[in-house]
Amino acid sequence: MLAIPNRGWFACLFLAVLFSYTAAGEQPRVMDGLPPSADTQVTKANYLTAPYNRWAFRNAGAPLNVVMVPRGGEIWHFDRDNERLADYTPSGAMTLAELFEENFADGLLVVRGETILSEHYFGGFEATDQHLWFSMTKSLVSALFGLLVDSGAVALESSPARYIPELSGTAFERVSIQDVLDHTTALAFKENYTDPDSDFFRHYAPALGMMYQPGASDAQPDDEGIYGVHDFLSDFVKPDPALRPGDAFAYNSANADVLGWLVARLMARPLDEAITDFIWRHLGAEHDAYMVVDRAYMPVATGGFNATLRDAARFALMIRDKGVFDDQRLVPADWLDAMLSASDKDRANMSANAVYAKMPWSAYKNMWWVLDAEAGEFCAVGVHGQVIYINRAADTVMVWYSSQPDASAAVSPHFLVKLDAARALAQHLTEGES
Repeated sequence: MLAIPNRGWFACLFLAVLFSYTAAGEQPRVMDGLPPSADTQVTKANYLTAPYNRWAFRNAGAPLNVVMVPRGGEIWHFDRDNERLADYTPSGAMTLAELFEENFADGLLVVRGETILSEHYFGGFEATDQHLWFSMTKSLVSALFGLLVDSGAVALESSPARYIPELSGTAFERVSIQDVLDHTTALAFKENYTDPDSDFFRHYAPALGMMYQPGASDAQPDDEGIYGVHDFLSDFVKPDPALRPGDAFAYNSANADVLGWLVARLMARPLDEAITDFIWRHLGAEHDAYMVVDRAYMPVATGGFNATLRDAARFALMIRDKGVFDDQRLVPADWLDAMLSASDKDRANMSANAVYAKMPWSAYKNMWWVLDAEAGEFCAVGVHGQVIYINRAADTVMVWYSSQPDASAAVSPHFLVKLDAARALAQHLTEGES
C-alpha cells in the first residue's frame, strides 16, 4: 500500500486538482481520466479545436513531433513590481487579467524596462509550461536571418533560388528574398484552413505535419512525391500569372518555410540548432524550448516554436533593445530597425488587402506586424491568439498566449480586445512618466 507521509497535504492537493478540473463549469472536460475517456481525448484530428486546443497548445509534443532547443548558461532574472498594475483597468470594470482571461488567454506577461509588472496564468497553464507559438515563429526566424544579411552571406534583392538550387523553376525563382520576407511573392497557392479539397489540405498540411489527414502520418518518403515541406516548396508551389512579385501583400506560410530553408542551408545546420546556437542559449532562458517538425522531421519555420512565457519575454526584450540582451549583441540593430522603415508601397499593400484592411496594422515588414513605426510599436503574431507586443517608446513588451476557438486574428474579437488593451496599457505607462 502506498505510504502517504502527510495526509492533510495530500487532501489539499487532491481538492486543488479536482477544483482545477471543475471550476470552469460550462467548459467541457479535456483529457479527463487516467487514461482519458474517448470523448475527452486530445488527438491530432481535434487539437486545433476548442476546448481540446487549450491542453494541446501547452503540450504540443503530444499530438505533434518535436525536436529540442536547449537553453544555456546562467538564468537571467527579471526585477518585479507586483503592485504597479494591481488596480489598472484597461476598459470597464475588468482588470487586465480578467479581460485576458475572458478572451481565452492562457498566460500574460507585462515587462517595463527589465521589471515584470504583471504575470498571470489561466486555465491550468503554468510558468513552467511551454506553449506553441504558431506564426510568432516567423518573427524569430526573421531575427536569426538578420545575421546572414549583416554578414553579407545573402542579398535581399536576390532570388532565393540563387542559394537554394532546388527552388529553380518554382514560383520562388522569380521573387526576391525581400518579397519572401514581406509576403509579396505572388503565389498561386493560397492558404485555406476550411476546405478539405484545397491544395492546402491535400498537399501542404500533410507535409507540414501540423494538421490531420487520414493516413498522412504513416506515409513513407518513397510513397509520396511531396513528403516534407521542402518537397512542397520545390515541387508544387506555382506563381500567380496575374500578379507581379512585390505588388500585393498575401500572407502565406510557405514564405516562412523558404526563409527557414535559407537559414539552414547558409548556416549549414538544422533550423533548431541555428536558433539554439545563435539566440536561445544566449537569452538566460529558464527552460528548454522545442520545435515542431514536419513529416520529414525538419523544423517548421512557419509556426513550430514552443517556449515558456517568461522565456518568450526574454526574446522580446532582446528585440525591443535592438538585438542586445544582457550587454551581449545577438542580432544586428540595423536589421531590427529595417522592419520599421516600411515604404509607401508596403503600407499600400497592407491597406489594399481585404482581409487585413480593417486591422490596426500599418504594414507587414520582414515577418513582423507593424503598428506605429515612429513609436517602435510592432508585433509577432500566431493563430489562435499568440502575441509578442513590443513598444520601444514605452520601453515595454507584453507576451500573451491564447487558446482562442477561432484561428484568424483578422476575424476574432478575442484577438482585437487584447491587442487594444496592450496598446492602451503602453500608453498608460508612458503617460505615467509625464
